[in-house]
Amino acid sequence: QGVEGIAVGLSTKIMPHNFCELCQASVAVLRGREFQLYPDFPTGGLADISNYQSGQRGGKIRLRATIEKFDKTLLIIRDIPYGTTTTALMESIVKASEANKIKIKKVVDNTAKNVEIQVQLPPGISPDLTIDALYAFTDCEISISPNTCVIIDDKPRFVGVEDMLRLSTGKTARLLERELEIKQQELQEKWHSASLEKIFIENRIYRKIEECETWEQILETIDAGLKKFVRVEGEKLKKDDARLVLRRPVSEDDLTRLTEIRIKRISKFDGFKAEEYIQKLDAELAEVADHLANLTRYAIAYFEELLKKYGTKRERKTQLRTFDVVAAQKVAIANQKLYVNRQDGFVGFGLKKDDKAEFVTDCSDLDDIIAIKRDGTFMVTRIAEKTFVGKDILHAGVYNKNDDRLVYNMVYVDGASGISFAKRFLVSGITRDKSYDLTKGTKGTKVLYLTANPNSESETVTIQLSDKAPARVKQFEFDFAELAIKGKGSMGNIVTKQLIKKITQKSLGDSTLGGREVFFDSVVSKLNHAGHGRYLGAFDTEHVVLVVFKDGSYELTAPSTATHFDVPNIVLLRKLEPTTVISAVYVDGETKAHYVKRFHIETTTLDKRFTFISETKGSKLLAATAFAEPEAEIKLQRDKKADRETEVLRLDQFIEVKGWKAMGNKLSYYKIHALHLLTDEGPEPARREVKKRGGAKPEEGAAPAEPESVGAVEVTAEEVAQSQALLRQPKAQLGLFTG
Repeated sequence: QGVEGIAVGLSTKIMPHNFCELCQASVAVLRGREFQLYPDFPTGGLADISNYQSGQRGGKIRLRATIEKFDKTLLIIRDIPYGTTTTALMESIVKASEANKIKIKKVVDNTAKNVEIQVQLPPGISPDLTIDALYAFTDCEISISPNTCVIIDDKPRFVGVEDMLRLSTGKTARLLERELEIKQQELQEKWHSASLEKIFIENRIYRKIEECETWEQILETIDAGLKKFVRVEGEKLKKDDARLVLRRPVSEDDLTRLTEIRIKRISKFDGFKAEEYIQKLDAELAEVADHLANLTRYAIAYFEELLKKYGTKRERKTQLRTFDVVAAQKVAIANQKLYVNRQDGFVGFGLKKDDKAEFVTDCSDLDDIIAIKRDGTFMVTRIAEKTFVGKDILHAGVYNKNDDRLVYNMVYVDGASGISFAKRFLVSGITRDKSYDLTKGTKGTKVLYLTANPNSESETVTIQLSDKAPARVKQFEFDFAELAIKGKGSMGNIVTKQLIKKITQKSLGDSTLGGREVFFDSVVSKLNHAGHGRYLGAFDTEHVVLVVFKDGSYELTAPSTATHFDVPNIVLLRKLEPTTVISAVYVDGETKAHYVKRFHIETTTLDKRFTFISETKGSKLLAATAFAEPEAEIKLQRDKKADRETEVLRLDQFIEVKGWKAMGNKLSYYKIHALHLLTDEGPEPARREVKKRGGAKPEEGAAPAEPESVGAVEVTAEEVAQSQALLRQPKAQLGLFTG
């Protein structure tokens, strides 16, 4: 059950472990095998033991409550973390709600024999996001730091739980050995006494003491009578000696015990029963001697017997999982509104009554804010009621340091040279409340154009030059897709050396970085972009995730990393492609007939289940796959007396693709005993090649250009003279961007 305590300068905290696993581990120790122990808490729940470190100092265990998503407005907590109570857990939820960290409607405790805490949500609140928020802001997730400190040889030692179990198993083996030795001594005494009693009565030695006058004579007479029939181990043998060998000499207590036998017992003495009793003692002594000689085998049998006798209904209660780290900023509800006063240089959620302030976006108390000013400097600061970041704010928004898709497109004019530069950049690696420069930092520098693009979208802008500019063409287009995405400190590319009058957006381009790669991690039951788990594909805005459930329904959902998937009830989870065909085999509940159907996903509604098998009671989905050429092995019986046969069926050849509401084709008129797929979902989708950021896009349908093979290039003297004359010409007279 675990133990914890504290003394002068020392403390110990040993986690509870599962009884059955401890017994099995002890058996592994005795057999010389490797093993590992993990905590098992009586309150159940979930545990992440990836940093357990065998219970030693420096380790940590993360514990979570089991939260069930009952429906879109109700969450049910089934288990609580070890060390907490239902009352304390509910208080932490209410406290987080009052602090506007989570949004709930009501918390109800229906705990009786089993834990059941209902968390009711108001309409429009995401249950998946609320689950993460409960783990981030309440006692639904806690951390425990184990510290296995035990006394060994009168000294405190810090050891791992495996080492402690090895010591404990060794001591248990010594105790079992001592127990066997005590039992052996008791059995030897019983055998000794029973043998002397049998000889004393059967050979009527008791009659010889009738003539004795003193106690000493009685004892001597009995001792002399016994010596005719017994001898001690090591005593010199007589000729044709058939005396019984005793394990120890006859003592005075043995003689006294014989004199205390009553006449009634002597008269009813049964030699056969006495012999059976002695033989039984001999068998028990032989068994004990065998156990002592094979102590390891006996100890293993002891632990296995404990497991058999007491292990029932002691299964592991705590599920071992690997938790993803819940970022508080991502799950905090947007309980504040961000405002900006561009002219005076203030940002915050307390500017609502400011006439010059304008609303920017919803945010939470935990968010960071980025503010980019007209002079090309920016600052990231923690959101507050009112914060001064500098006058003439051009852009303000919520900053996420882990967002590698938010790309800024900017055009600025350098104050020293008057040259206009364009750049595309990411903002990363910053320190709060520190001012950074996005330009050369010269006096008079000014940002002419700036956009923030959440998915690295490029854009085409129209640049209108000043009327005083010497260029013949006063207006031209510039495509940001031709620029590479670089860091915030990059200078950028020259757009023009002429004075710019105005820049306007002409069109928004595609995402430069392409669709975002999505992976599914079945351990934490969530999607991610970090490469954990199975690769689903690159998702653009219009792409969705297809989920097929064991109950014969499917659902389309957006590829959100906040969604928890019910993995035990999922048959198929993949990216929905236009060519995706679902092949399914199911049993109709009414007719008990097996059907095969193949269909495209025709619905577009998100987060709604559609049942594609018969809705009669008892209908059951047997198999479902999106593989192009699925094969199934079927075990059937043609009649009651026939043997079972096995057939392999190509589902794509058995039936054509039909509508998702179609019943399908009947599989067989014979009795089907079993069916399972022989093909899996195939390999993961091919990973897209990483393109160079900001590279110029080839025209649609154009073949990739191949390097032209050329021979030696001849350069004439006239061409060399022209090139040298061009190099001597001043750059201002080159006529760049003038036509």
